[in-house]
Amino acid sequence: MGQVRILIGTSKGLFIATADEGRSAWTLDGPHFGGWQVMHAKSSPVDPDRIWASTWTDWHGQVIQRSDDGGRSWEPVGNHFAYEGEVGTHQWYDGTPHPWDFKRVWHLEPSHHDPETVFAGVEDAALFKSTDGGASWSELHGLRHHSTGGIWQPGAGGLCLHTIVIDPTRPERMFVAISAAGAFRTDDGGESWSVITRGLHSEYLPDGEAEVGHCVHRIALHPSNPDTLFMQKHWDVCRSDDAGDRWTEVSGDLPSDFGFPIVVHAHEPETIYVVPIKSDAEHYPPDGRLRVYRSRTGGNDWESLTNGLPQSGFYQNILRGAMSIDTLDPCGIYFGTTGGQVYGSADAGDRWTTVAGHLPRVLSVEASRIV
Repeated sequence: MGQVRILIGTSKGLFIATADEGRSAWTLDGPHFGGWQVMHAKSSPVDPDRIWASTWTDWHGQVIQRSDDGGRSWEPVGNHFAYEGEVGTHQWYDGTPHPWDFKRVWHLEPSHHDPETVFAGVEDAALFKSTDGGASWSELHGLRHHSTGGIWQPGAGGLCLHTIVIDPTRPERMFVAISAAGAFRTDDGGESWSVITRGLHSEYLPDGEAEVGHCVHRIALHPSNPDTLFMQKHWDVCRSDDAGDRWTEVSGDLPSDFGFPIVVHAHEPETIYVVPIKSDAEHYPPDGRLRVYRSRTGGNDWESLTNGLPQSGFYQNILRGAMSIDTLDPCGIYFGTTGGQVYGSADAGDRWTTVAGHLPRVLSVEASRIV
C-alpha cells in the first residue's frame, strides 16, 4: 500500500505531511530549514524520493536544496546561484563580465521524464534550467530577452516568474506566468517565446487588451488534454482550448472572480477548483466563509464546497502556489492558508478535514503519491 506526501512550504520552513491511501490520519515532520522561507518545494514525477526546495531569507538570500531520500536529508545545490553584494540579492554568473541580480526562486518545476532536469522561475522574471541534478544552471535567455521584456512591470509581489507548466506529451512545450507581465509559451524548449494573452481583459490597464501587463496568478492543465489551459487572473477565471492562443472568461456564477490558485482534477479534465477571495484589496473570502468552488464543466457553472471548512470568521488568504492535487482515485485536493492551516479532501472536495494547523504562513503546497 502506498502513501501520499504533501510538501508544505511556509514562511518559517518546510513541513512534510504523510498518510496512507485512506488519507484520514496525517503525520507531520518538520520544520526543515527552520526560519527560512520555503517559497516552493516539489518532488520529481520520475523519482518521488528526489525533492527540490527553494529556501530564502532576507539576510542570506537564495539557496536551492535537494533531497534524494524523500526529505530525510538535504544538500544545497547550484553554485551559480551565488550570494553577492546587498543583503537578500544574488548575482547570476553566466561567464560574462557583467552578472545580473535576482532576488529569489519562486517556482521549481521538475521534468516529467528526467529526474536530473529541473526548471527554476525567479524574481526578477527569468527562467533557468539544470540538467545535472542542480549542480549547474543555464538561463533560457529567450524569455528575459523577449521583445516585450523592456515594458514588463512588477505586480504587488514583485516581477516574479511564479508558474511553470510543462506539457507532459511534448517536453519542448512549456507555459510560464509572470506577475505582472502575463503568460508566455515556448514550443522549442525555451529558445523562443510567444505571448499568449489574446482574449484577456484587465480593467486596471490603460489598454485593457494590451499584449503584456496582465497579472496572471496561476495556470493549470490536465495531462490528457494539454491544449486546454485554465487560468486564475487578477480578476477573471479563464480558459483556452488552443494552448493559450485565445482565452475566454469562465467566471460564471462565482461570488468573486478574484483569487490566486487554480488546479485541475487528476482524472476529470473538465473539473477545476478555485478559491475566490473578496478583492485585490481585501485578501480574504467573501463574507468570511472559506469556500472552495468546483466546476465540473470547465468553468461558468460552479458549486460551493464547504463541508468541514470554517463558514464564519475566516479572514485568511490562499496563495497562488498553495493548492495541489494527488493522483489517487478518488482524487485528493489540498490547500494551505496564510493563517497556517492546511486542509485536505480525499473525495475530490466533497468533505474536508484539517491536515495541519498552527503552521507558519503557507506559501506552497505540493501533493504526490509515493509508491
